[in-house]
Formats: sequence, structure tokens, C-alpha cells
Amino acid sequence: MACMAAASDPSERLPDPAQEARARDLFKEVRCLVCQNESIDDSEAALARDLRLLVRDQVKQGRSDAEIRAFLTQRYGEFVLLKPPFSAGNAVLWLTPLAVLLAGGGLMVALLRRRRSPEAAPEALSAEEEARLKGLLEGE
Repeated sequence: MACMAAASDPSERLPDPAQEARARDLFKEVRCLVCQNESIDDSEAALARDLRLLVRDQVKQGRSDAEIRAFLTQRYGEFVLLKPPFSAGNAVLWLTPLAVLLAGGGLMVALLRRRRSPEAAPEALSAEEEARLKGLLEGE
């Protein structure tokens, strides 16, 4: 409850309920850069409060949601958004673990196939080798 009370300080609220509702919706999309796993709507960190004030100011100036997100991204990077837009950089981050997993699976399949192949199986001992082995084992 303390978190929610800090996030919705009445003195910070916009006088227009529609603008305040829009700002609150944006708060849920913006990451607290201190907490990192919370939105600025849920965080009671001082930086989250500053970001809430910044978003409210942008809403009061009449900027669109897209313009506000672009402003925050330009200022703080894509990390500030809880759900960043798809981009080449994000694709690399998301697809690299999948590529590593597929490469590891392919390597394991290749190793298992090589193990089962008849070329990898040891050849049977010749009669001379069997006799020599039998002699060595009896000598012990």
C-alpha cells in the first residue's frame, strides 16, 4: 500500500481527469530505472517520482502517447519501456539464446549419429590377436 500511496500522490495529479488517466496508463508502460522490475506507477523511488512528473508534464503540454514514449526512449534508452518495440537490436537479444540452443542440439545429434555409425565401431580381433590376448590373460 505504501508503494501505491507514493505513486499516486494527490499533489502531483493533473487537474483534468482525462489527462490524469492517460498519464496513469503511460506510467504502467515505463520502467522504474532504479527498481528495474516495476513500472513507475508501482515504484516509490525518487527517480520514479521524477519520471511520473515528467510524463504528467508531457501530457499537460498536449503531446501524444507515442511522442512521450519517443521522448523517454531518446532520453533514457529503450530500457525505460517495459515492452520495448521490436527492432534489430532486440531481435539479436531474443534470438541469440534460441540460436545457441539449436546449435547445441545440432551438435548433440551429430555426435550421437557418429557414435552409432558402423565406421566408429571397433573392428573384431583377428585370430592372431585373440591368441595373443588369451596368452596375456593366462600369464597374469
